[in-house]
Amino acid sequence: MSTFKAPKGTYDLIPPESADFLAVREALSAPLRRAGYGYTETPGFEQVELFARGVGESTDIVTKEMYTLTTKGGDELALRPEGTASVLRAALEASLHKSGNLPVKLWYSGSYYRYERPQKGRYRHFSQVGAEAIGAEDPALDAELIILAHDAYRSLGLRGFRILLNSLGDKECRPVYRAALQEFLRRLDLDEDTRRRIDINPLRVLDDKRESVQRQLTDAPMMRDHLCEGCKSYHEQVREQLTAADVQYEDDPRLVRGLDYYTRTTFEFVHDGLGSQSAVGGGGRYDGLSEMLGGPPLPSVGWALGVDRTVLALRAEGVELQLPSSTDVFAVPIGEEARRALFRVVTALRREGVAADFAYGGKGMKNAMKSANRSGARYALLAGERDLAESVAQLKDLQSGEQTAVPLDRVVSEVRAKLA
Repeated sequence: MSTFKAPKGTYDLIPPESADFLAVREALSAPLRRAGYGYTETPGFEQVELFARGVGESTDIVTKEMYTLTTKGGDELALRPEGTASVLRAALEASLHKSGNLPVKLWYSGSYYRYERPQKGRYRHFSQVGAEAIGAEDPALDAELIILAHDAYRSLGLRGFRILLNSLGDKECRPVYRAALQEFLRRLDLDEDTRRRIDINPLRVLDDKRESVQRQLTDAPMMRDHLCEGCKSYHEQVREQLTAADVQYEDDPRLVRGLDYYTRTTFEFVHDGLGSQSAVGGGGRYDGLSEMLGGPPLPSVGWALGVDRTVLALRAEGVELQLPSSTDVFAVPIGEEARRALFRVVTALRREGVAADFAYGGKGMKNAMKSANRSGARYALLAGERDLAESVAQLKDLQSGEQTAVPLDRVVSEVRAKLA
């Protein structure tokens, strides 16, 4: 056993569990690819200032949870704590918005890092699939992203998730609400840290999970009562599109999410089987973020879905993913000449798209057959001296035990026919 272990709050993905993670990533991204989203990948670290400006200097993510480092050249960098700011930075840097084809639709997948107190469903390194639609203000686009996430979860067999929906207003009506909320919050019995938040971003106080704070927020003013006509109409259109697509949601007037850049549509996917870390994903509209990063006005909307949290939700529901077999054929040679002959056949099978493995390490027949059974293969391919003299191999069905001799030059076509 190694003297080294994975850092606290992180995890290794290893077979067979890693197959579930790959299947979830594939399922979350498949609807995006069908809806015109192109893949993007950004560095694992960025300038600290990108997140301070984009995510918000008062957020827990920036003040408490970011991993930061100073390079030998004196640059202040941070491991990415979320995806949106990086993806928008990359889109602006490449001038994708100037192509004339808006919105720019991008999806991504990767690891993100936050220094948090580790617990089930909350890690210091976690995996997400995300999507961003950049440069268009359209309720149908907000609805599209929510529908795509909903359909991705349904395709995995997940049923116990709920969609929470809210509007956070825009630059016209948010300041009026903000002032009303600040006035209310200043009258409460709050600690010094929370009082500081009232001046910087009072909406974050609504997101405080402590019972002592939540108890005092019962009569707090709600954003929905302060929405301007434009935001009311916009939100109603998003809701209509979701209803028309048979996507059920719950209005949650207290939903604010943990990032400063959200405007108008805000949503969260929650699963009650996960305990306190119930959010499996979420997102919203962020119309002012491009300008915060020094770009032109580009109204945008996006989401990020947690791969590890989705896997936990599937397990909580007892959903068994239908995974393709990692091995269809396992070759068991008896003798040196058979090793050479069957290795050539295995290579030919793989080149024809058949998942094939081989008994490496010169195992005896008994141990090699144990490996074949453990591999989950449907067929074992056996050959010894007598078989080679007749230019055949034995194809054994590992489920029924039935065995047939197949000419070596016809093994590939025979296996493909049987698997089809």
